[in-house]
Amino acid sequence: MRKELNVKFNIRAFALTCGIVWGLGLFFLTWWIIAFEGSGNSPMLLGRIYRGYRISPVGSVIGLVWAFFVGLIGGGVFAWVYNKIAGSRETT
Repeated sequence: MRKELNVKFNIRAFALTCGIVWGLGLFFLTWWIIAFEGSGNSPMLLGRIYRGYRISPVGSVIGLVWAFFVGLIGGGVFAWVYNKIAGSRETT
């Protein structure tokens, strides 16, 4: 008989981790682009999604805040859906 592991996510911890990783990732990516290409005020694709985001020092902070909340919500939804699917497999 095969024993299955019942692994579930802690929704708050996973959501917070996703928010931090996504926010800091966008922040450091913005500074990476600034370091090698300089800052610019031309809107990018993310600037259309995240209002106020540009490749600039101020834009990196705006992007950090936007990305944190998007990662927080996205991570929370992902963990919740995963737990629902994992819970439904447990009963079958």
